[in-house]
Formats: sequence, C-alpha cells, structure tokens
Amino acid sequence: MSSPRENRSSTLLLVGAWLWVGLPLAYGLYRLFLNAAKLFV
Repeated sequence: MSSPRENRSSTLLLVGAWLWVGLPLAYGLYRLFLNAAKLFV
C-alpha cells in the first residue's frame, strides 16, 4: 500500500498533467470557436 506522501505526489502529478494538456486544448478550442463564429456572421 502506498504512503500518503506518495499518494499526494501522484495526485499532484495527475493534476499537473491534466493542466499541461487541458489548458492548451481549451485555448485551441476557444480560438477555433472564434474563427468559426466569423464564418457565420
């Protein structure tokens, strides 16, 4: 069984990985939405 310190470390790593992938993805989708909206205006 893992210690609480290891569990906290893996949780921080998981959160960091999601942010590393999620923030650029969210920004890209935001830019895509803005560009697509121009086509329909």
